[in-house]
Amino acid sequence: MTVPSTPPTPRKLELRITSDPARLAEVRKAVEHFARVRGFDETAAGELGLCVNEALANVMRHAYAGRSDRPIIVAADERGANCVCVTIRDWGNGVDPSTLPRPKYDPLTPGGVGLICMQKLMDDVVYTKQPDGMLTTLMKRK
Repeated sequence: MTVPSTPPTPRKLELRITSDPARLAEVRKAVEHFARVRGFDETAAGELGLCVNEALANVMRHAYAGRSDRPIIVAADERGANCVCVTIRDWGNGVDPSTLPRPKYDPLTPGGVGLICMQKLMDDVVYTKQPDGMLTTLMKRK
């Protein structure tokens, strides 16, 4: 029997975290690593990590109103050979940010670029209202 020289990579990543902003870097790094192992280049993996970071920050800030003890589940999986899908499940206020009016962008005012980044850098962003929160889905293709 031949032993593989590198261990197989898990086909799915699941992280159960609290809404503490201190968890953002850990999740971002895990998602970026997941994408790189699947053949995404540094730029694409970084874009995916940035968008997951922004989506999580929005959940923490808006859906959970800054509370740092609320649950969030982040899952990533392969969708064929050329796509990674990341879902973010929260139990917050259930507001779909894509339905809200966009304030005029002011580069001197912090915030307000997360949704723009997600729309520009992801191939697909879907918000699915749940009976008790929201499921955000981010898709990135190579």
